[in-house]
Amino acid sequence: MRIFAAGISTETNTFSPIPTGMNDFQITREEDLISGRCQLRDIAPFGEWQQKSLARGDQFLFGMYAVAHPSGLTTGSTYECLRDDLLSCLMANSPVDVVLLNLHGAMVAEGYDDCEGDLITRIRQQVDPSVIIAVELDLHCHLSEAMVKSADVIITYKEYPHIDIAIRGNELFDIAVAARLGQCDPHMDFFDCKMVGMYPTSSLAMRRFISEMEAAEQGDDILSVSFAHGFPFGDGPDAGSKILVVSNNNTSLAKQLAKSLGMQIFGLRHHINFDSLSIEEAFSKAYSINSKPLKGEKMPVVIADQSDNAGGGAPSDSTFALRWLLDHGAQDAAIAIFYDPQVVKLAVVAGVGGRLRVRLGGKLGVTSGDPLDLEVMVTGIKKDYSHQFPQKEGKSILVPIGDVVALRCGSIDIIVSSERCQCFSPCIFEDLGIDVTKKQLLVVKSTQHFYGAFAPIAQEVIYMAAPGAVPPIVEKIPYQKMSTKDKYPWVENPFE
Repeated sequence: MRIFAAGISTETNTFSPIPTGMNDFQITREEDLISGRCQLRDIAPFGEWQQKSLARGDQFLFGMYAVAHPSGLTTGSTYECLRDDLLSCLMANSPVDVVLLNLHGAMVAEGYDDCEGDLITRIRQQVDPSVIIAVELDLHCHLSEAMVKSADVIITYKEYPHIDIAIRGNELFDIAVAARLGQCDPHMDFFDCKMVGMYPTSSLAMRRFISEMEAAEQGDDILSVSFAHGFPFGDGPDAGSKILVVSNNNTSLAKQLAKSLGMQIFGLRHHINFDSLSIEEAFSKAYSINSKPLKGEKMPVVIADQSDNAGGGAPSDSTFALRWLLDHGAQDAAIAIFYDPQVVKLAVVAGVGGRLRVRLGGKLGVTSGDPLDLEVMVTGIKKDYSHQFPQKEGKSILVPIGDVVALRCGSIDIIVSSERCQCFSPCIFEDLGIDVTKKQLLVVKSTQHFYGAFAPIAQEVIYMAAPGAVPPIVEKIPYQKMSTKDKYPWVENPFE
């Protein structure tokens, strides 16, 4: 069997002031694998797909994979160039039996509200009707009719934080191969839950719902169940939460199950969103906890600065949280990851132990706040650093973020990078010589992906809705293309 794999992935915040161009994409091609510059085993789910293909004796054909950090609109020419590159790779490797695609699902470009729908449709037009097209999507996707119509199988992650990328990729591979062998006949249907929000799967209600989805997958004629949460910061006609069911040639069952689970998650709408506090409430709570430790040993309180999450397309240079710490004389605190390439450049020149004055952050828009003029000492430098995003199974995903430096201002440690990235794990502190066990407070610029690695070391985790580009309170988002007239939380029950 000839199995072709490729992908284009970025998450578009249509409200972000930062455009996404060709230089923002890290592109891996077959020649990179041949030369040894890159290995597929380090890129989930491609590594898993390659291993499973080779174990079966199939011919694994890698086309290309382009990935960019979440940001603003992708330029139309960039998307078209990447799309046509992928289609050319597919043509060069044809004929194929299976096409495996690793996409995000919330990519928006100038002139294209649904990049993934456009891409899958063009692939369907290019290959033989017997070819199975199987797609893995981020759960923060805008699931569309175009995607479902042209693909044979779509599976989204189940976990937020996304610690199951490889697991879902393995499931997708197995269904796609079985379909090509005639062992199953996938049919998809989805249900619009008429909700917009952010739903961390660390909550008890969401853990129970995931168990419900997994139990449903054990039923006859059900191949897969996905809850596509949607991406609140992408304004498009297909935005919002949906339940997707893949059946084994049982469309009525798929439709029935999708609606049943969709109404079930809708019934949980008051219990599954983030409980995000204002900046004053969040810091006051953190220091109240530190004065009365909840656990026997000293552990830091972790505050998520959700509104400046680079993973949602924010600039990651907002200064509101750091300003609060400085104004209140905070002790034993650390914050990561600021995006400020100019400050990184200066710190690298100064070297470890060097002292300098810097103007940090507040550079990329009104949601970033005012720059901070600080006197700092450089305490750590890492060149060409890759940040670890831990996974439930398999190796951590490595995210290149350029050069990173640790700066100390008073008793506050500040980590700054030359490329935007949210904070995934405490390793970035440790790699720069900062002992998190000696900190009272860690502030991480992330919405939820930090949780898996930080929760085990935290006295408590606090979600904070400070000012910023990606506010966790969706009612504050100025949608234009997505109607709010038939969706919660603008309408309490749009099904009535």
